Amino acid sequence: MKKTVIMTIAALILTGLTACGGGAPSNTAQSGRDASAPESTAAKTADIPTESAGGAAESSNVPGSLSPDTDGSQDTGREHKKVLVVVFSATGTTKGVAEKIAEIEGADLYEIKAAKEYTAADLNWNDRNSRSTKEQNDSSARPEIGSDRISLEGYEKIYIGYPIWWGEEPRIMDTFAESYNFDGITMVPFCTSSSSGIGRSGKNLADNAKSGRWLDGKRFSGGVSESELRNWIDSLK
Repeated sequence: MKKTVIMTIAALILTGLTACGGGAPSNTAQSGRDASAPESTAAKTADIPTESAGGAAESSNVPGSLSPDTDGSQDTGREHKKVLVVVFSATGTTKGVAEKIAEIEGADLYEIKAAKEYTAADLNWNDRNSRSTKEQNDSSARPEIGSDRISLEGYEKIYIGYPIWWGEEPRIMDTFAESYNFDGITMVPFCTSSSSGIGRSGKNLADNAKSGRWLDGKRFSGGVSESELRNWIDSLK
């Protein structure tokens, strides 16, 4: 009886020792799988755009975005030339053309307004006593400009537009030409009329200005298309 009890206890002790010895390999294998399963932090963030110092995500291929040059400046992919469109338009026809040119060139727009606005009666070319008739018959007439003065600093090219009155530029355009210094600026006259060409108007302005590099001008109808204006602008370059 004692022998049987002793053998039973010995068997139990042996079984316990065997069970304890088999647990370690299982833990080791599991630990190996856990170490390789998750992606590393570097792997997870490799495709996330980095942020610039300003906090915005950088992207080198975004259309229209600014990319820093090696010298720290920014390049928009186009020439950095400052362009201005100057226009006098008593009825709005020439202004419509000027706005199209400004849109194409990405230019600033400055409208010349008379200190004393022109009325329909003033513009009646059939009336020999109308204001505009008297002004155009007097080459020394210089109507006053009511618009605020504009600084021309930084502009490299100026389109200057006006209607044709009695075959020439309105005298208020001569007022403008004589009021500014256009040194270092390329001047591009353009005009609108129902039939008359640009005539001597561009040369008259250049002679009165006595400064600037004046190109030959061009006459357009009030309904000129954007494509025609683009072709003309491209021919100037």
